[in-house]
Amino acid sequence: MSTPVRVLLVDDHTLFRSGVRALLARQTGIEVVGEADSGAEGVKLATIVQPDVVLLDLNMPGLSGVETLQLLLQDTPQRAVVMLTVSEDADDLAMALRAGARGYLLKNIDAAFLVTAIQRAAAGESVMREAMTTKLMQQFRAGAATPLPSDEARLTPREREILACLARGESNKEIARRLDLAESTVKIHVQNILKKLGLSSRVQAAVYAVEHGLTQSLG
Repeated sequence: MSTPVRVLLVDDHTLFRSGVRALLARQTGIEVVGEADSGAEGVKLATIVQPDVVLLDLNMPGLSGVETLQLLLQDTPQRAVVMLTVSEDADDLAMALRAGARGYLLKNIDAAFLVTAIQRAAAGESVMREAMTTKLMQQFRAGAATPLPSDEARLTPREREILACLARGESNKEIARRLDLAESTVKIHVQNILKKLGLSSRVQAAVYAVEHGLTQSLG
């Protein structure tokens, strides 16, 4: 039997935390190992309970969600932190993803999607609704594309295709299906992309692709 995904809830609204905890308690394969009502408490608790995934509110008194995110990733950069918020603002979205969030979800998402998102985040996938991906693209396209660093020129045509898919928030399985590749091959390509671009997560790769106008391969 596989080990359950350990989840930490960080949100200043007690009722919301209780609702999410109750929802996740009914799911097999997910265990809520703690909850905190502030960013500072969340950072402290994370060092004790060592969660696989942190569900983090964006707007909280004291430490903001982004400040909390940065502290959570400071010592554990591979930790999966997913923002769970009411903000649909593209600036908030871009700021969170640049800071290293594994995903960005709105609090009105359905239960099934949240459960899937937690499992995907724990597996190293990025999680974001397509509507938010569109907002992100629109924001960056409103300005001129950032000049490409020399690192990007080292990407192979296949890696560029996969980078474009990452910008759309696709999983390895979806990318494999789209490009008719083995899922294990996609995983290797993603690792190579991150290494070549000096990035640490799929979400950062997605932001990179949008910022540098590398989404044209998307169908």
